[in-house]
Amino acid sequence: MSLEIVHGTARAVITETGAGLQAYEVDGVPFSETYGYGETPPFGSGAVLVPWPNRTAGAQWHLDGELQQLDVSEPARGNAIHGLVRRLQWTVLEHVASSVSLEVEIEPQPGWPVRLRTTIAYSLDDTGLTVTHGVHNVGDRPTPFGVGTHPYPRAGNDSTDSCTLQLAATTVLPLDSARMVPSGPPMPVAGTEYDFLTARPLRDVQLDTPFGGCLPGEDGLVRHVVTGPSGGVELWADPDFKWVQVFTPGEFPGRGRAIAIEPMTCPPDALNSGTDLITLAPGESWAARWGINPIST
Repeated sequence: MSLEIVHGTARAVITETGAGLQAYEVDGVPFSETYGYGETPPFGSGAVLVPWPNRTAGAQWHLDGELQQLDVSEPARGNAIHGLVRRLQWTVLEHVASSVSLEVEIEPQPGWPVRLRTTIAYSLDDTGLTVTHGVHNVGDRPTPFGVGTHPYPRAGNDSTDSCTLQLAATTVLPLDSARMVPSGPPMPVAGTEYDFLTARPLRDVQLDTPFGGCLPGEDGLVRHVVTGPSGGVELWADPDFKWVQVFTPGEFPGRGRAIAIEPMTCPPDALNSGTDLITLAPGESWAARWGINPIST
């Protein structure tokens, strides 16, 4: 089932399975990639990634010295990918005209021994779409985790290849190309092909790349921007989202070239590296936001 919210001429659609973003448009113009009702989200479109984003190398990690064996959900590379909630049925907590909130519990299971409750709220206003994540440790021991999401913002009806990309990221994380897990420490983007601190054309750019060092602006928010000939779209995030994965599939259904800009609180394989993991003691909670705003040029 899909859940629709509206505010003026803005409309968003959220799925109950996975609580993902299926569509976001203003005046009938799409500002996120869209897929059909009942379809499997292509390329992870709109997915919510908890309790880790991206990949866990070898589908293994340690908690308090104990080996945790996750399901190998990316068999071709031997990794666990994109957390545990994107195929679960979420419970609707509240659904009103312009907002909807959902929750799901991550039950103790092989590879994840601590019960967590995670929530998400989508809301529309005159500015755009705001998404608020919450994680609550309802288990009996401290646990680290990360949060990510997998939106595909788009600059309205402009083609991806006619757009430019600007990222608030100052570092890039090198990857083992075969396993797509980190192969070394973050490196400065300055002077490299990964420097998008100033807007650059997306034509011929191929990325499946984690960026870090995301710098908030004067208002305290991190901002990544895609701009086309007739307008643009901004993905903003609270500074908790220190990382962003950028992915440019060439054949998004019905669209061709597309771009995912995926805010993450931690990098790939953080359950092993420990980098920027958030740890909650029993009874503690965490929350942070990101959003998508159409922009005029």
